[in-house]
Amino acid sequence: MKDLAQSVEVGVFQQRGGKVTRPKVWLKNELIRVGLAESLSTYVMMSLGLGSVAQVVTGQGAFGQYLSINLGFGLAVAMGSHVGGKISGAHMNGAVSFTMCVFRRLPWKMLPLYISAQLLGSFLAAGTIYAVYYEAIHDYCGGNLTVTGEKATAGIFATYPAPYLSLIAGFFDQVFGTAMLLLCLMALSDQKNKPAPAGSEPAFVGFLVLLIGISLGSNSGYAINPTRDIAPRVFTAMAGWGTDVFRVGNGWWWVPLVATPIGGVLGAGLYKAVVELQHPHLSEAGGEMVEEAVPLDKEINTSENVCV
Repeated sequence: MKDLAQSVEVGVFQQRGGKVTRPKVWLKNELIRVGLAESLSTYVMMSLGLGSVAQVVTGQGAFGQYLSINLGFGLAVAMGSHVGGKISGAHMNGAVSFTMCVFRRLPWKMLPLYISAQLLGSFLAAGTIYAVYYEAIHDYCGGNLTVTGEKATAGIFATYPAPYLSLIAGFFDQVFGTAMLLLCLMALSDQKNKPAPAGSEPAFVGFLVLLIGISLGSNSGYAINPTRDIAPRVFTAMAGWGTDVFRVGNGWWWVPLVATPIGGVLGAGLYKAVVELQHPHLSEAGGEMVEEAVPLDKEINTSENVCV
Protein backbone atom coordinates (compact mmCIF):
# COMPACT_ATOMS: atom_id res chain seq x y z
CA MET A 1 0.00 0.00 0.00
CA LYS A 2 1.78 3.07 -1.25
CA ASP A 3 1.93 6.43 0.45
CA LEU A 4 0.55 4.98 3.69
CA ALA A 5 2.78 7.06 5.89
CA GLN A 6 5.65 9.50 5.83
CA SER A 7 9.11 8.12 6.51
CA VAL A 8 10.52 8.66 9.98
CA GLU A 9 13.59 10.72 9.20
CA VAL A 10 16.80 10.30 11.18
CA GLY A 11 19.00 11.97 8.60
CA VAL A 12 18.58 14.95 6.31
CA PHE A 13 18.54 15.36 2.59
CA GLN A 14 22.03 15.92 1.30
CA GLN A 15 23.06 17.26 -2.06
CA ARG A 16 25.62 14.95 -3.69
CA GLY A 17 26.56 15.42 -7.30
CA GLY A 18 23.31 17.13 -8.08
CA LYS A 19 21.24 14.25 -6.64
CA VAL A 20 19.21 14.21 -3.45
CA THR A 21 19.70 11.15 -1.25
CA ARG A 22 16.68 9.34 0.13
CA PRO A 23 15.94 9.97 3.83
CA LYS A 24 17.13 7.31 6.22
CA VAL A 25 14.57 5.51 8.35
CA TRP A 26 14.78 3.31 11.40
CA LEU A 27 11.67 1.36 10.47
CA LYS A 28 10.86 0.54 6.87
CA ASN A 29 7.61 -1.28 7.60
CA GLU A 30 4.82 1.22 7.04
CA LEU A 31 2.34 -0.59 9.28
CA ILE A 32 4.76 -0.50 12.20
CA ARG A 33 5.37 3.20 11.72
CA VAL A 34 1.66 3.94 11.62
CA GLY A 35 0.99 1.79 14.69
CA LEU A 36 3.77 3.37 16.72
CA ALA A 37 2.70 6.89 15.78
CA GLU A 38 -0.92 6.16 16.68
CA SER A 39 0.13 4.62 20.01
CA LEU A 40 2.39 7.53 20.91
CA SER A 41 -0.13 10.20 19.95
CA THR A 42 -2.79 8.42 22.01
CA TYR A 43 -0.38 8.06 24.90
CA VAL A 44 0.42 11.78 24.89
CA MET A 45 -3.25 12.74 24.65
CA MET A 46 -4.32 10.38 27.42
CA SER A 47 -1.42 11.11 29.76
CA LEU A 48 -2.02 14.86 29.69
CA GLY A 49 -5.81 14.48 29.79
CA LEU A 50 -5.89 11.99 32.67
CA GLY A 51 -3.26 14.04 34.45
CA SER A 52 -5.57 17.04 34.45
CA VAL A 53 -8.32 14.93 36.04
CA ALA A 54 -5.96 13.51 38.66
CA GLN A 55 -4.76 16.99 39.60
CA VAL A 56 -8.29 18.32 40.06
CA VAL A 57 -9.54 15.30 42.03
CA THR A 58 -6.60 14.84 44.38
CA GLY A 59 -6.16 18.59 44.81
CA GLN A 60 -9.75 18.88 46.03
CA GLY A 61 -10.26 22.11 44.15
CA ALA A 62 -6.94 23.71 45.05
CA PHE A 63 -5.40 22.99 41.64
CA GLY A 64 -8.30 23.52 39.28
CA GLN A 65 -11.98 22.87 38.73
CA TYR A 66 -14.08 21.13 36.07
CA LEU A 67 -13.03 23.66 33.44
CA SER A 68 -9.42 22.65 34.06
CA ILE A 69 -10.29 19.14 32.88
CA ASN A 70 -12.01 20.50 29.77
CA LEU A 71 -8.98 22.62 28.96
CA GLY A 72 -6.59 19.79 29.79
CA PHE A 73 -8.22 17.29 27.45
CA GLY A 74 -8.68 19.86 24.68
CA LEU A 75 -5.02 20.86 24.74
CA ALA A 76 -3.99 17.21 25.13
CA VAL A 77 -5.86 16.30 21.95
CA ALA A 78 -4.11 19.13 20.11
CA MET A 79 -0.69 17.93 21.26
CA GLY A 80 -1.48 14.33 20.38
CA SER A 81 -2.56 15.45 16.91
CA HIS A 82 0.81 17.12 16.41
CA VAL A 83 2.64 13.96 17.48
CA GLY A 84 1.10 11.55 14.97
CA GLY A 85 -0.90 13.64 12.54
CA LYS A 86 1.41 13.34 9.53
CA ILE A 87 1.98 9.62 9.98
CA SER A 88 -1.18 7.91 11.22
CA GLY A 89 -3.64 10.79 11.12
CA ALA A 90 -3.68 10.76 14.95
CA HIS A 91 -7.22 9.42 15.31
CA MET A 92 -6.64 8.57 19.00
CA ASN A 93 -10.27 7.43 19.04
CA GLY A 94 -11.76 4.11 18.01
CA ALA A 95 -15.02 5.77 16.99
CA VAL A 96 -13.14 8.02 14.58
CA SER A 97 -11.25 5.10 13.05
CA PHE A 98 -14.44 3.05 12.70
CA THR A 99 -16.26 5.95 11.06
CA MET A 100 -13.39 6.53 8.63
CA CYS A 101 -13.67 2.88 7.61
CA VAL A 102 -17.43 3.14 7.10
CA PHE A 103 -16.94 6.12 4.78
CA ARG A 104 -14.03 4.48 2.95
CA ARG A 105 -11.38 6.89 4.16
CA LEU A 106 -9.51 4.11 5.92
CA PRO A 107 -9.25 0.49 4.73
CA TRP A 108 -11.08 -1.95 7.00
CA LYS A 109 -7.96 -4.06 7.26
CA MET A 110 -6.27 -1.14 9.03
CA LEU A 111 -8.92 -0.93 11.76
CA PRO A 112 -7.43 -3.64 14.04
CA LEU A 113 -4.05 -1.86 13.91
CA TYR A 114 -5.58 1.48 14.89
CA ILE A 115 -7.72 0.02 17.67
CA SER A 116 -4.81 -1.97 19.10
CA ALA A 117 -2.52 1.06 19.01
CA GLN A 118 -5.13 3.24 20.73
CA LEU A 119 -5.78 0.63 23.42
CA LEU A 120 -2.07 0.26 24.09
CA GLY A 121 -1.48 4.01 24.31
CA SER A 122 -4.47 4.51 26.61
CA PHE A 123 -3.52 1.63 28.90
CA LEU A 124 0.07 2.80 29.25
CA ALA A 125 -1.07 6.36 29.88
CA ALA A 126 -3.36 5.21 32.68
CA GLY A 127 -0.48 3.30 34.26
CA THR A 128 1.82 6.30 33.93
CA ILE A 129 -0.61 8.72 35.57
CA TYR A 130 -1.30 6.23 38.36
CA ALA A 131 2.44 6.07 39.02
CA VAL A 132 2.88 9.85 38.87
CA TYR A 133 -0.06 10.49 41.20
CA TYR A 134 0.26 7.32 43.29
CA GLU A 135 0.99 9.09 46.57
CA ALA A 136 -1.52 11.85 45.89
CA ILE A 137 -4.28 9.32 45.14
CA HIS A 138 -3.59 7.27 48.25
CA ASP A 139 -3.32 10.38 50.41
CA TYR A 140 -6.64 11.61 49.07
CA CYS A 141 -8.57 8.36 49.56
CA GLY A 142 -6.65 6.98 52.52
CA GLY A 143 -5.52 3.96 50.54
CA ASN A 144 -9.12 2.82 49.90
CA LEU A 145 -9.52 2.66 46.12
CA THR A 146 -13.24 3.04 45.40
CA VAL A 147 -15.41 3.59 42.35
CA THR A 148 -18.24 5.47 44.07
CA GLY A 149 -18.54 7.61 47.14
CA GLU A 150 -17.13 10.89 48.41
CA LYS A 151 -13.52 9.80 47.95
CA ALA A 152 -13.95 7.81 44.73
CA THR A 153 -10.91 7.86 42.45
CA ALA A 154 -11.78 5.46 39.62
CA GLY A 155 -13.26 8.41 37.73
CA ILE A 156 -9.76 9.78 37.26
CA PHE A 157 -9.18 7.11 34.65
CA ALA A 158 -12.53 6.10 33.09
CA THR A 159 -15.95 7.71 32.77
CA TYR A 160 -18.96 6.94 34.95
CA PRO A 161 -22.56 8.17 34.76
CA ALA A 162 -24.05 10.71 37.13
CA PRO A 163 -26.32 9.10 39.78
CA TYR A 164 -29.47 10.37 38.06
CA LEU A 165 -28.55 9.06 34.59
CA SER A 166 -30.28 5.95 33.24
CA LEU A 167 -28.63 3.60 30.77
CA ILE A 168 -30.99 4.69 28.00
CA ALA A 169 -30.33 8.38 28.59
CA GLY A 170 -26.61 7.71 28.94
CA PHE A 171 -26.57 5.77 25.69
CA PHE A 172 -28.21 8.69 23.88
CA ASP A 173 -25.78 11.07 25.58
CA GLN A 174 -22.80 9.20 24.15
CA VAL A 175 -24.38 8.80 20.71
CA PHE A 176 -25.12 12.52 20.52
CA GLY A 177 -21.74 13.66 21.86
CA THR A 178 -19.80 11.48 19.44
CA ALA A 179 -22.08 12.49 16.57
CA MET A 180 -21.25 16.14 17.26
CA LEU A 181 -17.55 15.26 17.31
CA LEU A 182 -17.55 13.52 13.93
CA LEU A 183 -19.94 15.97 12.29
CA CYS A 184 -17.67 18.86 13.21
CA LEU A 185 -14.53 16.95 12.24
CA MET A 186 -16.02 16.34 8.82
CA ALA A 187 -16.74 20.07 8.52
CA LEU A 188 -13.23 21.02 9.60
CA SER A 189 -11.78 18.79 6.87
CA ASP A 190 -14.21 19.66 4.08
CA GLN A 191 -12.10 21.49 1.50
CA LYS A 192 -15.20 22.73 -0.32
CA ASN A 193 -16.68 24.34 2.75
CA LYS A 194 -14.85 26.26 5.50
CA PRO A 195 -12.01 23.93 6.53
CA ALA A 196 -9.51 24.69 9.25
CA PRO A 197 -6.54 26.62 7.81
CA ALA A 198 -3.62 24.39 6.85
CA GLY A 199 -1.43 23.72 9.86
CA SER A 200 -4.06 24.79 12.38
CA GLU A 201 -6.05 21.54 12.36
CA PRO A 202 -4.76 20.24 15.73
CA ALA A 203 -5.73 23.47 17.46
CA PHE A 204 -9.23 23.43 15.97
CA VAL A 205 -9.74 19.78 16.92
CA GLY A 206 -8.60 20.62 20.45
CA PHE A 207 -11.09 23.50 20.60
CA LEU A 208 -13.81 21.12 19.43
CA VAL A 209 -13.10 18.66 22.24
CA LEU A 210 -13.00 21.57 24.71
CA LEU A 211 -16.41 22.72 23.46
CA ILE A 212 -17.93 19.25 23.80
CA GLY A 213 -16.60 18.99 27.34
CA ILE A 214 -18.04 22.36 28.29
CA SER A 215 -21.45 21.68 26.77
CA LEU A 216 -21.97 17.90 26.97
CA GLY A 217 -19.77 16.66 29.80
CA SER A 218 -21.80 16.63 33.00
CA ASN A 219 -23.96 13.56 32.37
CA SER A 220 -21.19 10.99 32.05
CA GLY A 221 -17.84 12.66 31.53
CA TYR A 222 -18.00 12.84 27.70
CA ALA A 223 -16.00 9.72 26.85
CA ILE A 224 -16.96 10.03 23.12
CA ASN A 225 -14.18 7.50 22.56
CA PRO A 226 -14.42 3.74 23.20
CA THR A 227 -10.69 3.02 23.38
CA ARG A 228 -10.07 6.00 25.67
CA ASP A 229 -12.57 4.53 28.17
CA ILE A 230 -12.13 0.76 28.17
CA ALA A 231 -8.33 0.56 28.38
CA PRO A 232 -8.01 2.72 31.54
CA ARG A 233 -11.04 0.90 32.99
CA VAL A 234 -9.26 -2.42 32.57
CA PHE A 235 -6.16 -0.90 34.15
CA THR A 236 -8.08 0.21 37.23
CA ALA A 237 -9.63 -3.23 37.58
CA MET A 238 -6.12 -4.68 37.65
CA ALA A 239 -4.59 -1.94 39.83
CA GLY A 240 -6.83 -2.33 42.87
CA TRP A 241 -10.27 -0.93 42.14
CA GLY A 242 -11.54 -4.40 41.28
CA THR A 243 -14.54 -5.50 39.25
CA ASP A 244 -16.70 -2.65 40.57
CA VAL A 245 -15.42 -0.63 37.62
CA PHE A 246 -17.62 -2.87 35.42
CA ARG A 247 -20.63 -3.07 37.75
CA VAL A 248 -21.21 0.56 38.72
CA GLY A 249 -23.94 2.47 36.89
CA ASN A 250 -25.93 -0.68 36.09
CA GLY A 251 -22.97 -2.00 34.11
CA TRP A 252 -22.15 1.30 32.43
CA TRP A 253 -18.86 0.07 30.95
CA TRP A 254 -20.36 -1.15 27.66
CA VAL A 255 -22.14 2.11 26.83
CA PRO A 256 -19.05 4.06 25.67
CA LEU A 257 -17.97 0.99 23.70
CA VAL A 258 -21.19 0.61 21.73
CA ALA A 259 -22.77 4.06 21.61
CA THR A 260 -19.74 6.01 20.39
CA PRO A 261 -19.18 4.20 17.05
CA ILE A 262 -22.91 4.50 16.34
CA GLY A 263 -22.81 8.21 17.10
CA GLY A 264 -19.72 8.70 14.97
CA VAL A 265 -21.31 7.14 11.90
CA LEU A 266 -24.56 9.06 12.42
CA GLY A 267 -22.80 12.41 12.81
CA ALA A 268 -20.48 11.96 9.86
CA GLY A 269 -23.30 10.57 7.75
CA LEU A 270 -25.53 13.53 8.57
CA TYR A 271 -22.85 16.00 7.49
CA LYS A 272 -22.12 14.05 4.34
CA ALA A 273 -25.79 13.82 3.34
CA VAL A 274 -26.81 17.38 4.19
CA VAL A 275 -23.66 19.30 3.27
CA GLU A 276 -20.85 17.39 1.53
CA LEU A 277 -22.95 15.65 -1.11
CA GLN A 278 -24.66 18.94 -1.95
CA HIS A 279 -21.47 20.70 -3.06
CA PRO A 280 -21.56 21.53 -6.78
CA HIS A 281 -18.84 19.94 -8.86
CA LEU A 282 -16.17 22.35 -9.98
CA SER A 283 -16.84 21.39 -13.59
CA GLU A 284 -20.35 22.81 -13.26
CA ALA A 285 -18.85 26.15 -12.25
CA GLY A 286 -16.32 26.17 -15.08
CA GLY A 287 -13.51 24.58 -13.13
CA GLU A 288 -11.86 21.18 -13.25
CA MET A 289 -13.28 18.04 -11.72
CA VAL A 290 -11.61 17.14 -8.44
CA GLU A 291 -11.97 14.17 -6.15
CA GLU A 292 -14.20 15.11 -3.22
CA ALA A 293 -12.45 12.94 -0.63
CA VAL A 294 -9.00 11.40 -0.74
CA PRO A 295 -9.18 7.77 0.48
CA LEU A 296 -7.08 7.34 3.58
CA ASP A 297 -5.26 4.36 2.12
CA LYS A 298 -3.89 6.64 -0.62
CA GLU A 299 -3.03 9.70 1.43
CA ILE A 300 -3.27 8.96 5.13
CA ASN A 301 -1.11 11.88 6.14
CA THR A 302 -3.27 14.70 4.83
CA SER A 303 -4.53 17.36 7.20
CA GLU A 304 -8.14 16.24 6.77
CA ASN A 305 -7.38 13.02 8.63
CA VAL A 306 -6.15 14.61 11.84
CA CYS A 307 -8.83 13.49 14.29
CA VAL A 308 -9.47 12.36 17.89
